[in-house]
Amino acid sequence: MIRRAPDPAVARERLMAKAWPASDVAPLIALIAEPGRGVADDGTYRLSDAQARAILELRLQRLTGLERDKIADELGEVAKLIEGYLDLLASRDKLYALMRSELLEDKAAFATPRRTEILDLEFEQDIEDLIQREDMVVTVTHGGYVKRVPVSAYRAQRRGGKGRSGMATREDDFVSSLFVANTHTPMLFFSSRGIVHKLKVWRLTLGAPQARGKAFVNLLPLEEGETISADVLFATARGGIRRNQLSDFVSVNQGGKIAMKFEGEDAGDRLVGVAVCSEEQDVLLATRAGRAMRFPVSTVRVFQSRASTGVRGISLAEGDEVISMSLLDAGKGIMTEERDAYLRQSRLLRQLENAEEEAGPPGDEPAVVSALSNERFAELQAKEEFVLTVAASGFGKRTSAYEYRVTGRGGKGVELMAPGRGTRGVKIVSVSEGERVVAAIRIGDEDGTDDAADETNGG
Repeated sequence: MIRRAPDPAVARERLMAKAWPASDVAPLIALIAEPGRGVADDGTYRLSDAQARAILELRLQRLTGLERDKIADELGEVAKLIEGYLDLLASRDKLYALMRSELLEDKAAFATPRRTEILDLEFEQDIEDLIQREDMVVTVTHGGYVKRVPVSAYRAQRRGGKGRSGMATREDDFVSSLFVANTHTPMLFFSSRGIVHKLKVWRLTLGAPQARGKAFVNLLPLEEGETISADVLFATARGGIRRNQLSDFVSVNQGGKIAMKFEGEDAGDRLVGVAVCSEEQDVLLATRAGRAMRFPVSTVRVFQSRASTGVRGISLAEGDEVISMSLLDAGKGIMTEERDAYLRQSRLLRQLENAEEEAGPPGDEPAVVSALSNERFAELQAKEEFVLTVAASGFGKRTSAYEYRVTGRGGKGVELMAPGRGTRGVKIVSVSEGERVVAAIRIGDEDGTDDAADETNGG
């Protein structure tokens, strides 16, 4: 047929048009034939285009008896392999057994120690280099939501107004903590269960002042019911106080680190404040009932254990609890007589200034009797700090830190703010029905000074 054809194309068409007897290759055709190209009912088979081309490309020596037997043997081996593969694909157990044996062979062949070190933070450090250094207002809610907002989003306002929206919350949620930190500052978040987590500020969700933020459970590995209570001096709601070295919390793994255990009688206690301190500072604890206790940090020994709840900081009345902790720098080296004399003189000076403003043009100024020299008075004035006390109703007052005498820890403290309306100071912010003030923080000017912030916060 090939010899009589005028050209290869005609030969290929004639090969494809003829019905060839399948005879002994019928089983092989049934095994490997293309879909729709099986053996006909009369036992014949028609070649495909690819098969016809392959025949035309055969050398004549392949048509000898020896070569035909060799081709038949190869086809038989191929048929056996195909049958084995089909059987393997049809059996899940055989397939997985083969995969397991091949993996074990690879393990034995390439079981050499890893030479490269894989670091989770390597790529993130490159990202951090692109993060702009900027002060952020970080807001945390009681329900466990957090966000960061640029300080520039909050403009200075006069006291007594309604303020601007600081965070959108659910009906049963409220803002529990607010602080300012740089985007590259690593923050320690202490949960109510006494676990500490470390996270840089830029990792927190960036949002608008009205945004709700992102849940802590999506940022930190918190357990069910666990919340973040503050951002190494610890204060608990039941009046406990504890001091640890900051180096105890330098290494914090991804799952957090136990900072304080609440067990036994302390099981219902919780953290309300954490701050980095020095022995030259004083601690001021404030309670919900309006009491305050001031004592030196040095009276609290440094604990080596992170499981203890510490020592007694303030004795609480029934139903009362600690709600905040502050650190004061002034007070070292000042005698009680000097402090009382300074307070009397400063009050008298303010009374005279107020009287002059009401009387009009100044006349003969009355003499101010003082037990302190001008130099000592100026020195104490330069060291003076002020405590801003804000009630949930929006009233507040600014008091000199000298007003709170330094005592030994464990006492009942002094009155910080009376519950009566007339003794709560002035209105700082107007709150709507159902709202309440939950936090106040001092924010410095862009030039780094805190003068404007002090004036605004103090009213």
